[in-house]
Amino acid sequence: MQIHVVKSKIHRVKVTGADLNYIGSITIDEDLMDAANIVEGEKVQIVNNNNGERLETYAIPGTRGSGEITLNGAAARKVAKGDVLILITYAIMEFEAAKDFKPALVFPDEETNLLK
Repeated sequence: MQIHVVKSKIHRVKVTGADLNYIGSITIDEDLMDAANIVEGEKVQIVNNNNGERLETYAIPGTRGSGEITLNGAAARKVAKGDVLILITYAIMEFEAAKDFKPALVFPDEETNLLK
């Protein structure tokens, strides 16, 4: 049996931008992506703590050390600059392997989105 488990989470980052005129995705500071083991193109669930929105898109790397969290395309309509988000990725794995798996949990500075 295979199950879905949390692979990584970036907890409480602030939206730095929303670009409606972009093809789509979420741009994430590449330092945060590395810390959370998120790869370019990976599906990301976005939970908006400010308005309760939940959506899925894919990750693209932003400038390292910038703290950038930008929602692009249609997803830009679901956020406002300054909203607090939780970003989650999932993996599918065998039930027994999942018992021992430890997700990458990242808790950046809540004001700057930078790693502490």
